[in-house]
Amino acid sequence: MRYIIIGAGAIGATIGGRLAESGGEVVLVARGAHAQALREDGLRLTTADGERVHRLPVVGGPAELGELRPDDVLLLTVKTQDALAALDAWGDAEVAGGGTAAQRLPVLCAQNGVESERLALRRFARVYGVCVWLPATFLEPGVVSALCVPLTGILHIGKAAGGADGRARRIAADLEKSGFEAPVVEDVMRWKYAKLLGNLSNAIQATTGPEPDPAKAALLLRAIREAKAAFAAAGIPYASDAEQSAARDGKVEQPAGVRGGSSWQSLARGTGSVEADYLNGEIVLLGRLHGVATPVNDTLRHAANIFAREGLPPGAMSIEDLTALADEAVARA
Repeated sequence: MRYIIIGAGAIGATIGGRLAESGGEVVLVARGAHAQALREDGLRLTTADGERVHRLPVVGGPAELGELRPDDVLLLTVKTQDALAALDAWGDAEVAGGGTAAQRLPVLCAQNGVESERLALRRFARVYGVCVWLPATFLEPGVVSALCVPLTGILHIGKAAGGADGRARRIAADLEKSGFEAPVVEDVMRWKYAKLLGNLSNAIQATTGPEPDPAKAALLLRAIREAKAAFAAAGIPYASDAEQSAARDGKVEQPAGVRGGSSWQSLARGTGSVEADYLNGEIVLLGRLHGVATPVNDTLRHAANIFAREGLPPGAMSIEDLTALADEAVARA
């Protein structure tokens, strides 16, 4: 199989680099200064084993590859706000022997949130969800680090519509040769909804900084309570804290001093967007559909988007001010 990494950022470059190290065939998809750095200097990937430079094929889109191969696997690792454009571009790509990628090739949605699977299922016949537990940092073009030990990350895999198959198991086997644990599960979206609860903190980190703080933990707990109420109203199951701890503890230990999460990094790189609409915004959507008030999550979504649109530096807001905005929203709800 050849792995086409659509979005060679923190997650995509780490998975692609590790697959290449274990002998996998990998193509990186990137744009702008990052693509230029990857082409000129290679991917500088640092893991717990040290830094390596991977000189891999880099393309901006499917036209640069020509006809895709029947054994290609599309790994979608762009942020969710960029997923639709990527799915449309790659879904229409022709595959050798006839048909398009959307008709013939598997696409794995290795992203935070749960929206990309729904977008992909409208277009692709073979869609897999990947629940990503892979703390990684991407702040400089061409340079990515993922320092967890003893494993680089844990990637639960399953069919987005439910179930598992031989293809998922073959992909998981490749990942497990590459420094990951990759459990194949029948209910991958249950794991992704559980991961979503933790990702509600991304907006708090982005706006007030990644440093631990009891006030930040308290605000996150309020956001999670809203989310769990929305899940209950919608009848959405999610993996328990005990299941997640059993899956991760002792396997992906992150060293001290690692910087903020994906939304914080997006602001630090000045990308102009964050994925808050598909994290906190997913909870807001569920709340509106099922009659559950979600003012805390709507406040976090709104604040993170303002930071992105206006180019504000991550951490420029105090947790006291963010909490006050949430309190005002609760009072209005």
